[in-house]
Amino acid sequence: MEAVILILGLLFVAFVALGVYVSVKAIGAAKRGVDRTITQARRTVEDTTLRAKSYGQPGVAGELAQLRLTLRTSMRATQEALQTGVAEDASLSESLGLFQRLSVHGRELDEELKRLEREPDRATVASLLPGLKQRTQRITHSAESLRWAARDRARRFADDDLAALNTQIDVEAGALRHWTVEEPMESSAGADARTDGRAGAGAGARPGGDGRAWNAPVGEEGPEALTARDPRGQTGYPWQKATRPETTN
Repeated sequence: MEAVILILGLLFVAFVALGVYVSVKAIGAAKRGVDRTITQARRTVEDTTLRAKSYGQPGVAGELAQLRLTLRTSMRATQEALQTGVAEDASLSESLGLFQRLSVHGRELDEELKRLEREPDRATVASLLPGLKQRTQRITHSAESLRWAARDRARRFADDDLAALNTQIDVEAGALRHWTVEEPMESSAGADARTDGRAGAGAGARPGGDGRAWNAPVGEEGPEALTARDPRGQTGYPWQKATRPETTN
C-alpha cells in the first residue's frame, strides 16, 4: 500500500512539474511574441517619423533624418535577405557573420545621427554632414553588396535547377511518345530454309531389311518391317504416351 501511495505521489509531482514547464514555455513564447510586436511597432513609428522629417523639415534636420532612413532601410533589407537565404544555403553563414560585424558600425552611426538631431548647434552639425554622408554610403554600399550577392546566388541555383528539370522533362516526354515498337519482319529466305529443313528431316534415310540404309524417294513408302505394327502403340500427338505391348507367356 505504501508503494502505491509513493508511486501516486511521484506521478502527481511529475505532472505538476510538467505543467509548470509547459506554462513557463508558453509564457516565454508569448512574451517574445509581444516583444517582437512592440519592436516592430516602434520601428514602424520611427521610420514613419524619419520619413516625415526628411520630406517636411528643410536643412540639417531633414538631411539627418534622410541619412538615418537610408541606413535603416538598407541594413534591414540585407538582414532579412541573409537570414532567409542561410536557411536554404549554409554557405551564406559567413556572409551573415560579416553583416553582423557591419551592423555594429551601422548602429554606432545611427546612434550618432540620432544624437545630432537633438544638437542645437546647427552650424557644427552642418560641418559634420559630409563625413556622415560618406560613412552612411560606405555602410549601405557594403550591405547592398552582400544582399545582391546572396540574391544572385539564389537566383543562379534556381536557374540551374530549372534547367536540369527541363532536361529531365524533355527526356521523359520523348520516352512517353514512343508507345509502339516495330517488330522485325522475318525474311522469306529464312522461312523457306526452315521449311526445307523440316521436309528434309521427314524424308531421311530409312533402314532396309538387310540393315543398310535405304533412301526412299519422297512420297513413297519403304519396305515393310518384318514385325507388323501394333496400332495401339501409335501416337497421334507428341504429348501422348505410347501404349506398352502386351506380353504373352
